[in-house]
Amino acid sequence: MTIYFLIPTYNESDNVELLARNLNSILPDFNKYYVFVDDCSTDNTVDKLKQLFNPNSISIIEKKKNVGPGNSFNMGFEWILNQSSNVLDDIVVTIEADNTSDLSILPIMITLSQLDYSLVLASVYAQGGGFDKTSFFRKLISFFANMIFRLIFDIKVLTLSSFYRVYRLSLLKKIKEKNGTIITENGFICMLEILLKSIKVNAKIIEVPMMLYSANRKGKSKMKVWKTFKSYFKMMLKYYFKKSKFNRIS
Repeated sequence: MTIYFLIPTYNESDNVELLARNLNSILPDFNKYYVFVDDCSTDNTVDKLKQLFNPNSISIIEKKKNVGPGNSFNMGFEWILNQSSNVLDDIVVTIEADNTSDLSILPIMITLSQLDYSLVLASVYAQGGGFDKTSFFRKLISFFANMIFRLIFDIKVLTLSSFYRVYRLSLLKKIKEKNGTIITENGFICMLEILLKSIKVNAKIIEVPMMLYSANRKGKSKMKVWKTFKSYFKMMLKYYFKKSKFNRIS
């Protein structure tokens, strides 16, 4: 079994040294491979990644146009599906490059994945999870966005938008076979899109509580709050139009 780490980057030069140190030390008994998809960084993120990781265990996909994390994840998933020789057993870990997610819970997430959970979510809203040094406004936006979309889409899980997840590669293959494209949304809403697609193919999903450590991030978050909020609103409208059309036909 190989554990692929899929990590989108954009101007993360100040964060990748700590990231590399943490990733290289975690899960020492597993075969690990790192896939970075760089969204046209203007700093020396790519050069640092080449210096910090073993060249035999890393691939860096450099995009020619800045499109967003959804596009980066889709490119990475496609690359891994094409490279894997063991789709049934291989695992993909997606995570932010800014060190805000708690890697200490990753062994638990991997164990759950091996126990036949096809999608394991790191959740700040599960009992025992939470935020550390995150602004009240950002927490408020996150809370209401998650609550509203759980109601709209009838989703039972608590965290909808976190990058930090463990996917069985067989689930990603199933999503691609059913939809043609794993992710179509370019922005941060891509995490909701792939979660909905996972639910539609009957993925077995579980959440693990996680603390989000915003203080570990050097530099500002790449997520634009209002732009992300608008994309969530558009997706909500699109869902209702589809639902309304279906009801009229039936």
